Amino acid sequence: MDLSHEHGLALLSLPTLGGFRLQTRARQAVEEAVLSLAGPPTTGPEGPAGSQPLRGPFAGRLAPIRPGRIGEEEIADLRYVVSGPRGYLRVLGGMVRANQPWRLVPGLSKALAAALATGAVATVNSTIWTLATSLGTSRLVIAMVGSVALMIGWLIVDANLWHRADEVSPEASKRAALYNASTIVTVGIGVIVCYVGLMVINLVWALFILNDRVFASTTRTPLHATEYWTLSWFVASVATVGGALGSGLESDEAIRAAAYSKREQERRSLLRDEHGD
Repeated sequence: MDLSHEHGLALLSLPTLGGFRLQTRARQAVEEAVLSLAGPPTTGPEGPAGSQPLRGPFAGRLAPIRPGRIGEEEIADLRYVVSGPRGYLRVLGGMVRANQPWRLVPGLSKALAAALATGAVATVNSTIWTLATSLGTSRLVIAMVGSVALMIGWLIVDANLWHRADEVSPEASKRAALYNASTIVTVGIGVIVCYVGLMVINLVWALFILNDRVFASTTRTPLHATEYWTLSWFVASVATVGGALGSGLESDEAIRAAAYSKREQERRSLLRDEHGD
């Protein structure tokens, strides 16, 4: 948060408030900012005249307080910034919340169509039946993790979502790491939601289409609830790989629109333009 007591202004960055209880924390921060701006001027170690610091729980979660002018072109006389691992985790949670990762699934229509088509075909494939019944839980978990990681990596690389620091400095490196972490978590949550949705759809499709006698004659395993669950789980992994390939048909702009909020898209576009210049 930046405060300018001379101009009576305050600028609050919502991601610093974290991903939970956003309205409550924002209201608390605004109240403390108003009290600070309306308070009597202070002098001494707390800052120059007029730099009344924040008082309250919000200020206690942010550090350090930097009195005086922040920069030649800036009007703020006090700036509150997060620090430490917990502070960065809170900002990361706020950035992920702002990106709304649940928007990724409907935003990638072509990738989702490819995943659904792959899952529908795989569910009626006898080779997939045999593989699903022969794989143990550990291999099913590996297939799930591998397919999800492939989808996440494919989306990030194909749409050029990875942020590179535009300057060599510790602060720039930390900022780039925070941006990239928010991208990975945002895309990861969206892909996991997609994976769970595929699993449910595949289960419903399997319950509707599979014949227990045909399945048993092919796999030598009776078709019970466990087999339905195992098949749906494995097919979801196969379908996710198909969705990753289908995401290549999406434009970079469509993927960015699905992965980031509008404000985040504008900010990253501005950073790319500045770096290009």
